[in-house]
Amino acid sequence: MPDWNMLKATWSLRLFALTRIPLIAIVRPTLLQADRESCVVRLPLSWLAKNHLGSLYFGALCIGADLAGGLIVMNLIRARRSRVAFLFKDFHADFHKRAEGATVFSCHDGSKLEALLDRAESSGEREEDVVNVVATVPDKLGDEPVATFRLTISMKKRG
Repeated sequence: MPDWNMLKATWSLRLFALTRIPLIAIVRPTLLQADRESCVVRLPLSWLAKNHLGSLYFGALCIGADLAGGLIVMNLIRARRSRVAFLFKDFHADFHKRAEGATVFSCHDGSKLEALLDRAESSGEREEDVVNVVATVPDKLGDEPVATFRLTISMKKRG
């Protein structure tokens, strides 16, 4: 039986992507989990998202990491109706194996991001912290990471 909340959240994400960031829509993300603490996103290995070796393209892997880290922040900001804007300041990736199947991106740094949002709201200054994202291909490699990412998120209260 489908989880209707996740189905609704997936379609909401895809509509947002289609209207605001079409490149995200191309990789067809599916939300598996999205709450205050964690975000888990699945990207299928499709013709549009794979490279010449038949694995998930570098750019698609980066989109998955962006979504897993960024959606937690977007949801926190939306829930609070905060006037804080965020962006990624830097991005570090380690690729361990080829992602030769549907790839799952997991970020479990919600409490760290909530504290960052608190700091940005109270200080009014630019605040930064690093989130970690792990990519796996469960159907082929189980929980073994195919890539790990460290993204610095920068937040500042808008005037």
